[in-house]
Amino acid sequence: MENKFLESEKKWQEFWEKNNVYRFDESSKKPVFPIDTPPPTVSGRMHLGHAFSYTQADAVARFKRMRGFNVFYPFGFDDNGLATERMVEKNRKIQAKNFSRKEFVQICLDETRGAEKLLESDFRAVGLSVDWSRLYRTISQESQRTAQLSFIEIFESGRAYRKEAPTMWCPKCETAIAQAELEDEEKNSKLFFVSLDIEGSGQITIATTRPEMMPACVGIHVNPQDKRYKGLVGKKVSLPFFERKVPIIANPDVKMDFGTGAVYHCTFGGQQDVEWALAFNAPLIEIIGKNGRLNQKAGQFSGLNVLDARKKIVEELQKMSRIQKTEDIVNVTNVHERCKTPIEILTSRQWFVKYLDLKSKFIEQARKINWAPLHMRSRMENWVNGLKWDWNISRQRYFGVAFPAWYCKKCGETILAERKNLPVDPLKDLPPKKCRCGSNEFEGEKDVFDTWFTSSLTPQIALRWREDEKFFKKNFPMGLRVQAHDIINLWAFYTIVKAFLHEKNVPWKNIMISGHALDPAGRKMSKSLGNTIEPLAMVEKYSADMLRYWALSATLGDDLAFQEKDLVAGKKFLTKLSNAARFVAESGKEFSLSQDLGKAKLRTNDKWILSRLNETMADATNSLEEFEFSKALAAVRNFFWLEFADHYLEQAKYRVYGSDKESKTAALLVLNTVMFDVLKLLSPFIPHTTEEIAQTHFPGMLSAKSIHLENWPVERKAVMDELAKKNGELLALVVSAVRKEKTAKQVAMNKEVAKITIFGPLELESVLEEVKQTMNAKEVVLAKGKGSIEVAEGVSLEIGF
Repeated sequence: MENKFLESEKKWQEFWEKNNVYRFDESSKKPVFPIDTPPPTVSGRMHLGHAFSYTQADAVARFKRMRGFNVFYPFGFDDNGLATERMVEKNRKIQAKNFSRKEFVQICLDETRGAEKLLESDFRAVGLSVDWSRLYRTISQESQRTAQLSFIEIFESGRAYRKEAPTMWCPKCETAIAQAELEDEEKNSKLFFVSLDIEGSGQITIATTRPEMMPACVGIHVNPQDKRYKGLVGKKVSLPFFERKVPIIANPDVKMDFGTGAVYHCTFGGQQDVEWALAFNAPLIEIIGKNGRLNQKAGQFSGLNVLDARKKIVEELQKMSRIQKTEDIVNVTNVHERCKTPIEILTSRQWFVKYLDLKSKFIEQARKINWAPLHMRSRMENWVNGLKWDWNISRQRYFGVAFPAWYCKKCGETILAERKNLPVDPLKDLPPKKCRCGSNEFEGEKDVFDTWFTSSLTPQIALRWREDEKFFKKNFPMGLRVQAHDIINLWAFYTIVKAFLHEKNVPWKNIMISGHALDPAGRKMSKSLGNTIEPLAMVEKYSADMLRYWALSATLGDDLAFQEKDLVAGKKFLTKLSNAARFVAESGKEFSLSQDLGKAKLRTNDKWILSRLNETMADATNSLEEFEFSKALAAVRNFFWLEFADHYLEQAKYRVYGSDKESKTAALLVLNTVMFDVLKLLSPFIPHTTEEIAQTHFPGMLSAKSIHLENWPVERKAVMDELAKKNGELLALVVSAVRKEKTAKQVAMNKEVAKITIFGPLELESVLEEVKQTMNAKEVVLAKGKGSIEVAEGVSLEIGF
């Protein structure tokens, strides 16, 4: 079946691009509204969550453009992350470790170019009004220069350091990760109660979910207030399988009501173990390798992965009758947000950014930003307050932005690249000078930056930071950041960190946080569940504007379950809008509509609909200024459908078809004025449909080459008439009541009614003709008294069929 809406959309997308409708004009004198858009990860096609979130951002961009701003709306691709690396390995059926770094990087670059073209096509299909000439890639030379320069400035400020330290590690991805990349995941687990021998005599029973960490045990901790263990502190405990004894230590952090109140301390089974190791100066025994398998220090269990080692150690402990009991529990586990693998803590040499001393500053900066919705700010504040680790910024990967650093082979000093040479690749480029010790032999840093180290610089990348300072200073802080709520602790937080470290400023004035698109049952979409909805399939079946209608019906920040019926509702609305516009345009095509509304002979219902248009403009404008796009859409939709189309348009038909030229001209003037303003009010939401209608039916009313370059409609205070508004509303209620009675008596709407008697105030005299003509009544009279059909307070009816 032919989809006229879809055909029209492709036509207007080409028109917008050809005519540079959304191109940012650097020479313009208009105030700039710069938008920091999330660069999607280059690891697949656009998913429904993308369409949901980016459409919401686009509505704001379109609104600001029509409000007179020179909108700076770039687009980027995040193509240097682990997700991209995994995509390349999957698509090419290869593994990075089987190639040289240079070879694998080139494969990634080749693969991402094709993936980016598909992604760009996907995002264009939903009608984003971005300036595609401002496209950036987080792996481009410009982005690499920006990231490396950021590192150099942070290093020179004394906040970047490299050290051997306990590090959160993903065994699957085989790389260090930062605290912000963790997710808490509930997993069914078992709590094992294990008895251990106390030196001399007696036993102590510990409770643990990780018996496989036994080879790394360095102490048994008990609370000093726990009377059960009074007198045991300081004694030694023998470990099974190993000829080693560990002390019983008093530790006030131990929870007496968990398990037996005695826990064993391993280096490292979790983040708390790291804190205890530092607090009690414990020896470090590392038994898990970077591949997630136990090493030689695990003795007979070496070579096993964590789960197999757990199973084997439990079997051996059971043979020794040391498992007293087990309990089923739900355990909250830290997993890597990328692959959902439980993390381990290993000791390795990594680069860090020192920022724990700035936590209060970051909260202060966040409070300078307008958060929409406001409650999302608390998520970041809670996150910052809970930070316990400095930012680990190095990753053991092939594809990414390299550290601009070398190490002197003789004395170990770190040598950084010179700014003028950025970007550099330390594995093939040489340092700019000899080391201070006189040596000219260096080893280049093999690690690459955490992808968030670069992505946190999207304002700087887009605004040509340290390259075009005039342009940067003019547009920084940016006007708006748009992103989803799941990466507040990553993208929003790290961008605030970078802006403070480099500029002592906020990165943007506003931040708009979107929710997630869920499946029809309200579940998160995933390929493993088989519940994904392909947005392009919905665009092909319905249209981009119908998908946008669904996305923009959501309250900002809320997750929204996808229901196809919402697209069907969108189709009905777009059809209603198109039909109404066609009627208005065809009715007045032979009339000149240059007359001023203030000079037209307006009837009561003309003044009513114009007054309500004013109120709708104000509601929509105020809502969009607060990023409450769903409220704005609802206000305009309800005004158009329930008041203009259902009532005013029907009321005006007798004048449009009548012979009273003055009355006809006034009606057509109001019809065209309201219709065109409604199109402008709906343009941020359904841009293709409004462009099609405006260009096809109202070209003479356009003052720009596109409706999206028109000025946002403003209130016409001169036509506000409170009495007319009140009587117009009563007129609509009277007509609705008559329609209801006709339906109840199974009388056709166009069948003549003998007489309608309205009991109400004298002011209704001005709308009697509208009642008569709209409801095809032979006679309509206004009388005193009370009728049997209640309409409103003080207004009732009698209908004679």
